[in-house]
Amino acid sequence: MKAVLQTQSGPPEVLTFAEVDRPVPRERELLIRVHAATVAMGDVMLRKLPRILLHVVGAFVGFKPKIIAGVEFAGEVIAVGDGVTRFCVGDRVFGTTTGLRTGAYAEYLCIPEQWKLGVVMKIPAPLSYENAATLPVGGMTALQLLRRAGVKAGQRVLVYGASGSVGTYAVQLAVQMGATVTGVCSAANLELVRSLGAASAIDYTREDFAGMGAKYDVVFDAAGKISRSRAKPVLAPGARYVSVKSPTKEVLEELEQLAVLAAKGLIKPVVDRRYTLDQVVEAHRYVESRRKRGNVIIRIVEGV
Repeated sequence: MKAVLQTQSGPPEVLTFAEVDRPVPRERELLIRVHAATVAMGDVMLRKLPRILLHVVGAFVGFKPKIIAGVEFAGEVIAVGDGVTRFCVGDRVFGTTTGLRTGAYAEYLCIPEQWKLGVVMKIPAPLSYENAATLPVGGMTALQLLRRAGVKAGQRVLVYGASGSVGTYAVQLAVQMGATVTGVCSAANLELVRSLGAASAIDYTREDFAGMGAKYDVVFDAAGKISRSRAKPVLAPGARYVSVKSPTKEVLEELEQLAVLAAKGLIKPVVDRRYTLDQVVEAHRYVESRRKRGNVIIRIVEGV
């Protein structure tokens, strides 16, 4: 099968397109034909981190550096190992490969039915493989941080970096929670952010949100670019600041909630660009430029 390997850290060019053996599912494992994967900033960061550091950190949290890159995926179960109870051949599934040595940039993927660090579930009928693949990382991160901030109806929420993967989900989820949302992004993405439900949008290249006099109950740094001290001038009494720099975890129940919202059309994945598997280096280069809107898809099976 075709796959994208990573054996060293560095620039996008360390990702190599290669032919490898197709995996065989062991006990309680699923063999998935991958239809779509994504490139997120997390993938870029993992690619750039020194491998020795990944080995050290992994020893503490229970994972090893990936041999095949890619975290988010969506695909079809084509075989199951002994003991699998939650899935059947033919199920459409999506999730993450967090903590596993083999990732999503491959034609086929073997994952456990259940494991400590990652998640997998069936795709609700209305969702395409492509849209499902964008939900886990950006969606769960946004949902967890909004809940950590205690967002509730009637509050004012500022989302900085509102046009990225986490940001586009944060805007939509905060609106679903009943908040009035202001998004901060570049001029090119103002209309996109408004279309997601933001009551207003600020072009950070022309205006400084911290000097505009408005106060917010929650400031959500969805880009990892502003500190608590930077946000302090706009925090109302008792307000909360949250950032993607804070650790989050993958929770199946939260992914299920996101899937329901997406299936009902209450949140919509934003897809910027699509690449093929042999274009992963180009896709990583684009994401690393920090110009992407929403999500970047790796399309492994056409028509997904």
